[in-house]
Amino acid sequence: MHDNNNISEFEAGNIHVIKNKELSIWEALIPVVLLICLLVYNIGFVDDQEWFGTYTNQIILLLGGAIAAIVGFLNKVSIQIMLKEIWENLKSVLVPIIILFLVGALAGTWLISGVIPAMVYYGLQVLNPSIFLPASVIICAIISIATGSSWTTSATVGIALVGIGTALGIDTGMIAGAVISGAYFGDKMSPLSDTTNLAPAMAGTDLFTHIRYMSMTTVPTLVVTLVFFTVLSLNVETSGKADLGDLLSTIASTFNITPILFVVPVVVIVLILFKTKPVLALTIGVLLAAVFAFIFQTSVLDILSGSGYEAIVNAIFTETQITTENETLNELFSSGGMEGMIWTILLIISAMVFGGIMDGIGALARITKSLLKLFHTTFGLFASTVASCLAINFSASDQYLAIVVPGKMYAKAFKEKGLAPENLSRTLEDSGTVTSVLIPWNTCGAYQSGVLGVDTLHYAGYAIFNWLSPFTTLLFAALSIKIRQLTDK
Repeated sequence: MHDNNNISEFEAGNIHVIKNKELSIWEALIPVVLLICLLVYNIGFVDDQEWFGTYTNQIILLLGGAIAAIVGFLNKVSIQIMLKEIWENLKSVLVPIIILFLVGALAGTWLISGVIPAMVYYGLQVLNPSIFLPASVIICAIISIATGSSWTTSATVGIALVGIGTALGIDTGMIAGAVISGAYFGDKMSPLSDTTNLAPAMAGTDLFTHIRYMSMTTVPTLVVTLVFFTVLSLNVETSGKADLGDLLSTIASTFNITPILFVVPVVVIVLILFKTKPVLALTIGVLLAAVFAFIFQTSVLDILSGSGYEAIVNAIFTETQITTENETLNELFSSGGMEGMIWTILLIISAMVFGGIMDGIGALARITKSLLKLFHTTFGLFASTVASCLAINFSASDQYLAIVVPGKMYAKAFKEKGLAPENLSRTLEDSGTVTSVLIPWNTCGAYQSGVLGVDTLHYAGYAIFNWLSPFTTLLFAALSIKIRQLTDK
């Protein structure tokens, strides 16, 4: 027996258990409430939303951790316990951090090897006025899977599609809705996406398990989206035809485009399907793309650097920019390499520090206990997670925080219910990642509206995939479809 008024720590097999004097629910919520207040203040009252510069969100998370530590000190929790929990959290995300660095390297090598340009080149050729909207969804999905970025997809091919669709006489809201639907599908399903890496890191599962499990809700949602846009296309009058000659000729003149380049992504996909370790699969993807760059893109390597090896190294580790005659394509043909992943990695580390201190002082356990009392059913827990993601997207205006904060808050609640962590990671993406673009003052909504030149509220109703996703995940929860239990493993 342990005295409930004293702090004690012990090891039981491989299970690390900490018992503290139990906080009241109000004490446990103090760090979370103040964290959200800091974020709201930063969004509403600070110019350019950069209170602390580029790393504002990371520093606010650390401030939230400091507030949690103060609550802990007032409740006689030792600094050693807090530090040990932080260390346990950081160890748990070591592999996801390595994967994120490899993702950056993969993006760079897939660019200079011509894999990404080839996907864009062949994708654009499927356009036809009679199926323009569903084709736009598919094109943006393919390119977003290849790049791992909905933002880059919208800012490049998305802009081109809006221009082409407008020339055909199609409503801009419909076009933007199709672009965003496809772009966010690809963003969710791509191992190159930062949010797709962030969600499993917060929930406690691995990248490829997360993607496989997420496909169960994401693919049906995409199918419904495609059916909607197909019916819409058949009932929309168009005029003229899509002129993509300039884009296609620029890509073909810059890169050596050949279907053989698709061997690289196919090999990675096969490795994923055979459940190869993510680090190994991505490393093979990087090395294979580097070899293909030497074989097929010698002219690109010569332009980037006097030495092909130097160009490969730069693509892996630092920023790479391939300049073309077409301004629309220049942003697409750029990559940050491993260096471009540092912002997301620091966000994960900051979240782990915040979560570790919250764990150490017993705040997350107390919040979890209250949640389990409030939501007696599995569906209630899923609904609460969805609501929390939406609330943070509205209040904090950031999709990363809509994944990080609920992810740390609900991880133990899902475990207490006997639910595998991929249930949580899928729900975070289905409700946190995709809905951010539907909110005008959210960073994603503001960005997409500005880039595509279409008001957020104009395209929101047509972004079928984005607003349907949280309903799909709730439907699966309500009907107990593909809700994996911990005992299944």
